[in-house]
Amino acid sequence: MSENQEFGSSNIHEYTVSELSGALKRMVEDSFGHVRLRAEISGLKRAASGHVYLTLKDDKAVLDGIMWRGTADKLSFRPEDGLEVICTGKLTTYPGRSKYQIVIERMEPAGVGALMALLEERKKKLATEGLFDPARKKTLPYIPEVIGVVTSPTGAVIRDILHRLRDRFPSHVLLWPVLVQGEMAAGQIAAAIRGFNALDPGGDIPRPDLIIVARGGGSLEDLWAFNEEEVVRAAAESVIPLISAVGHETDTTLIDYASDRRAPTPTAAAEMAVPVRSELLAYIDDHGLRIKRSLSRSISDKRERLTGLARGLRDPNTLIAEKTQHLDHLESRLRQSVTNGLNFKRQQFISAKVKLRPQLLTRSLEKYADQLGNFDRRMTGAVTIKRDRAADKLTATIRLLESLSFRRVLKRGYSIVWGEDGKPLSSVAEATGDRVVEVEFADGKAAAVFGVGSGKKKPSKAAATTARNSPPSKQGQLL
Repeated sequence: MSENQEFGSSNIHEYTVSELSGALKRMVEDSFGHVRLRAEISGLKRAASGHVYLTLKDDKAVLDGIMWRGTADKLSFRPEDGLEVICTGKLTTYPGRSKYQIVIERMEPAGVGALMALLEERKKKLATEGLFDPARKKTLPYIPEVIGVVTSPTGAVIRDILHRLRDRFPSHVLLWPVLVQGEMAAGQIAAAIRGFNALDPGGDIPRPDLIIVARGGGSLEDLWAFNEEEVVRAAAESVIPLISAVGHETDTTLIDYASDRRAPTPTAAAEMAVPVRSELLAYIDDHGLRIKRSLSRSISDKRERLTGLARGLRDPNTLIAEKTQHLDHLESRLRQSVTNGLNFKRQQFISAKVKLRPQLLTRSLEKYADQLGNFDRRMTGAVTIKRDRAADKLTATIRLLESLSFRRVLKRGYSIVWGEDGKPLSSVAEATGDRVVEVEFADGKAAAVFGVGSGKKKPSKAAATTARNSPPSKQGQLL
């Protein structure tokens, strides 16, 4: 019997693909209802629906994994590629792709060491970018009018901050409620910091003068949202001074390095934010009292000094009498000095008058007269030379004009025909019949009419005689 006949006559059940896939799915799920495995995350992707798809691997094998949105939102940290985690879930198959996978119901870092290694690596990266540079840190306002608080609205942190502010220095507080734990917490915290900075100073909602980011204590996983890169960058970019108060005094997160001031607790952050109002009033009162005492002591000292100086002063009437006598003496000396000066000037004038003689003035006049005559002769000669040159230039110009005059052309036998409007005719087209014109020759003008040879009327003898005897035109030259 052949092999095909042997198989054909066997009792082996025939499965459909769906039946076989379902059987395998039930077997895998029954055998591995819940498993706990340690692996490294690779190829992590978050779908638009919120579900997380990833691959878990070790040095020899890989396993696909999926985490539904509800589970992913409850994580206390943000999973990343390369992070070693411990996952608890249900092993199942995906018939549509003929593969098996794990549906992750819980995920946690594989010990604190993994998170610390990731934290240290992220800290070095952000420090290299200069986000922790002390030169970037801003000074906190001494008395902020508005304080913005980023924290959970239901926790004890906000109550502690408000209570401490009320005791020290009552201020206007704006609360931006956020989640402080879980995967969505980092995005909300960063959005709150940027939201406070985006407020207009003169808007309906007042812009804070100071921001406090606060959370109570917890484990490294609980505080992981404040180690996320987007939170650290938002704190470093904040234009408003920012105090970080995350966890207890021993807890340190990356936002503490990027903030302008770190507070060990939320209550300490409130103490940093404002001074003690009663102490400030006492300080002002004390300084006011010290100023009053200082002024009173200064006035008393100056009064005593003035009294002592007054005792050393002489009688004012005696001082005035002495100064009056001295003034009279100075007045007498001034009058005598003015008289002596006038007498001296008078003697100088008489001496100068004796030295003045008419002969000296005559000599000076003759000297200046000779100089003036010489100057007149030089000017006359210069003017004559310039006039002769101008006359020669004018004569040459006249000769040039005469050489270019049209009358020289008339002397050679040419003539000019003048129209009735007194303008010369320059073309045959203008010589129309019965038109009376004047023909100018070198020795005078004569009247003429175009078209006489064609039976047109001849000009009268009187008109010809009048034209012949008419005086020459005033237009003598073309230029």
